[in-house]
Amino acid sequence: MSGRLYGVGVGPGDPELLTLKAARLIGTADVVAFHAGRGKESNARRIAADLIPATATAIEERLEYPVTTGTTDHPGGYAGAIADFYERSAERLASHLAAGRDVVLLSEGDPLFYGSFMYMHDRLSPHFETEIVPGVPAFAAATATAATPLVRQTDVLTVLPGTLPEPELARRLADTDGAIIMKLGRNFPAVRRALEAADRLDGAVYVERASMSAEQFHAVADVDPASVPYFSLIVVPGDSRHEDPTGRRGAPLSDVSAAAVAPATPPSLTVAGRPVVHVLGLGPGPDCWLTPEVTDVLSQVDHVVGYAPYVNRVPQRAGLTRHASGNTVEVDRARFALDLALAGERVAVVSGGDAGVFGMASAVFEAAEDPAYAEVDIRVAPGVSAVQAVAARAGAPIGADFAVVSLSDRLKPWSVVERRLEAIAAADLVLAIYNPASRSRTHQVADAREVLLRHRDPATPVVVGRDVGRAEESLTVTTLGELDCASIDMKCLLIVGASGTRVTASGRAWSPRFVQA
Repeated sequence: MSGRLYGVGVGPGDPELLTLKAARLIGTADVVAFHAGRGKESNARRIAADLIPATATAIEERLEYPVTTGTTDHPGGYAGAIADFYERSAERLASHLAAGRDVVLLSEGDPLFYGSFMYMHDRLSPHFETEIVPGVPAFAAATATAATPLVRQTDVLTVLPGTLPEPELARRLADTDGAIIMKLGRNFPAVRRALEAADRLDGAVYVERASMSAEQFHAVADVDPASVPYFSLIVVPGDSRHEDPTGRRGAPLSDVSAAAVAPATPPSLTVAGRPVVHVLGLGPGPDCWLTPEVTDVLSQVDHVVGYAPYVNRVPQRAGLTRHASGNTVEVDRARFALDLALAGERVAVVSGGDAGVFGMASAVFEAAEDPAYAEVDIRVAPGVSAVQAVAARAGAPIGADFAVVSLSDRLKPWSVVERRLEAIAAADLVLAIYNPASRSRTHQVADAREVLLRHRDPATPVVVGRDVGRAEESLTVTTLGELDCASIDMKCLLIVGASGTRVTASGRAWSPRFVQA
């Protein structure tokens, strides 16, 4: 009969913080296993040392990492060396389990919270009976050490690894109430800069070796970066977050009255003394496609308003407040920005691609028809549009006359879309199609294809660009007759050629500037 694997959390350092169940299992184990750095004492074993049975009755398995922060000559690099280590460790433990021995694998803190036990669980639980015993995580001990309330009522707590890219870490810090930042060590300088950029440095508490005899805590601003060990973390209490004028932290867009926002210093981004809302196109994704004009405006405004995925692309910095919302509240979002401008705030509304192409520019002008916003000036800064990006990747398919249509029928009936498709096809224009499909709109691409085939040869070239400009980018050149409509989703933009559109031997699509009479 096989033995049972126990993943046992031993807490953050103080042996008295072990659970009674953890102590019982450790004291009766056939095998006690633990991870350790090369040439170092295992913290997990040190915590449980007084509970481990005498060596005459228990086998100890020290699972020593081949590399931690150093270099390795493994052909797969660090990831390859660690993966091989976990495979070998699992084989060692499996031999005990197969022989009928119960194995207790010690895990500092909690086994499933940034712990190495998870990798053993992945490999062994499908084959052996496994039980997990939770432990006190390090951040719980850290907040107790610092006597710092972390989150209250509806506050959101986010746990972040300090290994995140600095801009991403700053963004997430700005978007949450309370936060825990783990895995410091050599990452501390970047983490500190991210806290400053997110305006969360004040109130952030650094805790080192929580619950251990050498524990200490300081304000993050007072910590010497050279002294920070890996076993440290930062507590960012929700109470340190700037409160909005309604007295709530992190209130969603729909809950904030912008009219109640007290004006800051007079905005520098004004036109003839009038308040301004800047509407910016961020391009399809890469930073290199962001225009200098847009970058300059973003560096000066105090508020950025937009659909969450676009707002998330704006780097967080000190003094910047980001207001993210869903994708069906464009006019509400625009009014919010206009209210901020009237209150004396410097504000930008952001869109992906070009803000004037199925973006926020028209929504802002629509909201501004209200006489209450008569004094607000609206300035639109262009961005690289998705159709330009896809066309450039494909070659030059929009080198001649072309039309642009959105297949979304959320703001217009499908009958209007169909009538426009008929007219474009009959006029023999190249056609760029935005918003071709979504989870709730699955038939529009096939319906549009049928309309176009009434006027176009099935051999008409079609370019399908997905996530162009991003890591997941793909580009396909096919034909109207062979277009796989089921593969099209919201991340795609289609360019349907005209009768003169050609495809080179290398697969590049282009449309001649000349048209035969």
